[in-house]
Amino acid sequence: MVAHDQAENASFITRLMSGAGTADGLVALLRQSLPVYEALEDACRSVGADPRLSAILDPRLDRTEALRADLATHAAQGRACSTVVPTVEAYVSELRACVADPAALIGHHYVRYLGDLSGGQIIKTMVRRHYGIEDGLSFYEFDIDKPKVYKDAYRSALDALPLSESDRESALAAASRAFELNHRVFLDLEAAGIR
Repeated sequence: MVAHDQAENASFITRLMSGAGTADGLVALLRQSLPVYEALEDACRSVGADPRLSAILDPRLDRTEALRADLATHAAQGRACSTVVPTVEAYVSELRACVADPAALIGHHYVRYLGDLSGGQIIKTMVRRHYGIEDGLSFYEFDIDKPKVYKDAYRSALDALPLSESDRESALAAASRAFELNHRVFLDLEAAGIR
C-alpha cells in the first residue's frame, strides 16, 4: 500500500529511528498521538456494541492514559511540546465522524493498534538506544504476553467480522486514509522544524 510506505519512510520518522533526531522529536510525536487516541477511543466506546467491530475491541489496546502519563513524565524531565500540527485536527475530525460509520472505524483501529504492536515496538527500542530514554515510553507497552499471537488472533477476528461488501470497502478506505494522515502528521512535524 503506497500510503503505508510513505508513512513508514517519512523523513521525520526515519530520522527519529536512526538517531539523527532528538528526544524532543519523540515527545512531539507523543503529543500528536494524544488527541488522535482520545478521539479513536471515544469513537470505539460510542459504537462498541456494534457487531461489525465489537470482536476486535480490547481495552488492553487503549493508549490514552499511557500517553498522558508519558507526556507528564517527559514534562517533568524538561521535555514538553505544546504544538499540535494541523493534520491532527483533520485526523480527529475523521475519527469522530466514524461514529456514524463504524465500518470505517475498523480501518483506523487496525492501522493504529496493530501499528503500535509492530512498528511501535521498534520505535521504543530505537529511542532507548539512540536517546537514552528509559521512562515515558509506556505508550509502547501493552499488557499482552505474546504480541505475535495476539496480532494473529486480531487478524482472524477481523476476517470473521460480519461485514457487507460496502462495510469492507469503507474499512479499507479508512485504513488507507489512516496511513495518509499519519504521513501528513510527520510532514507537518518536519515543516514545523521539529527534529
